[in-house]
Amino acid sequence: MILNLLQLSSPALPLGAYSYSEGLETLVETQIITDSQSLLQWLIQDLKFGAIRLESAIMVRAYRCVIQQEYNKLIYWNQWSTAAKETAELRQQSWQMGNTLIQLLVHLEGVKTTETLNLELPPLKNWVEQVGKPCNYAIAFGLGAAYWNLELKNALLGYLYSWATNLINAGVKLIPLGQTMGQTLLLQLHPEIEATTAAILKLKDEDLVSCNWGLALASMAHETQYTRLFRS
Repeated sequence: MILNLLQLSSPALPLGAYSYSEGLETLVETQIITDSQSLLQWLIQDLKFGAIRLESAIMVRAYRCVIQQEYNKLIYWNQWSTAAKETAELRQQSWQMGNTLIQLLVHLEGVKTTETLNLELPPLKNWVEQVGKPCNYAIAFGLGAAYWNLELKNALLGYLYSWATNLINAGVKLIPLGQTMGQTLLLQLHPEIEATTAAILKLKDEDLVSCNWGLALASMAHETQYTRLFRS
């Protein structure tokens, strides 16, 4: 199912992810992030302690809810994910990308060949009707990973890889950095992504915490930033 994984985690997926910087635009404006090394350290800290840990843990739980066909739990985690967002911009980003991905998955369900789908699951629209709108991105990705028959660890690696790719691309434009440096940063993040994946798969519900004051403050400041290229 490598092709399924590549497509679901591709930056080319039409979700509008390229229009979000998750606070990086403010951090560059205020010169907290000024070069490749400061960007790398920011991303590493987010992987170790920040909001992306919660987001990816929610994706894991959404995947498991679908496999176990637990509708109520999926609704709970969607609501939990919304409540965990600290700013309006981060919440709107998650909702917009999640709703868009859900629409795309429903459309592609009728296009993909049966051997690439998990045929033991009920129609995807059943889950969509239960979750309703807004649907957070992590929830939608978990749904897609389960229906596209991805192994959970690989789905989580793809989710984190997609996140890192999007933010590095934003950094390349904002700082700015060269494309080669962007690829260098992504390669340097591989060990951190692998370590974060292993840790998140073991997380219990009571351990779902993060420390991302810098992200929240940057996101709130971005709402009133004078000049902006990105939506967050």
